[in-house]
Amino acid sequence: MMIFSELTSDLQAQLKRDLAQIRFLLKKNQGMGYTRIVEIGKEVGKKYNIKLVVNFPKEGRIDEFDMYGRRDLSLIIDYERKRFPIDRELIKQKAKEMLGDIQTEDAYMYEGKEGVRVFTDNWKIDILPHSLHIWTEFNENVTAFCDWLMENVYQMKKKE
Repeated sequence: MMIFSELTSDLQAQLKRDLAQIRFLLKKNQGMGYTRIVEIGKEVGKKYNIKLVVNFPKEGRIDEFDMYGRRDLSLIIDYERKRFPIDRELIKQKAKEMLGDIQTEDAYMYEGKEGVRVFTDNWKIDILPHSLHIWTEFNENVTAFCDWLMENVYQMKKKE
């Protein structure tokens, strides 16, 4: 099984398991509810050696419980990494191949760093040597692309 698929399934299962508690906390105090969601993300990420951050970039999204763990995630893999192990053009090519009608551009290209942004009018994925930020829903294609990234760009192999 692929790391991103596995990670997100794991995250979704944990969030679902604790949903009653999360909803209770959110009702009481939105900050506390959010803190619990972030903690769950961290716990799940730890198993994969990833700092996993569950984001809610738009107001109201925190109330869309059925979408928890299905969009807007940041995966911080290795802060030390400044360059990709493969050519940026390969990443762009693969994005077009797997995601269809999208645009790609170089991003964050300063101080010897590099990055790729994959985007449409409605969403984006920021791919940096040290982290991956997915600002969209994980449909089949997005998930498959992220699995490919985990293996080829972040060179993550599943721990036995």
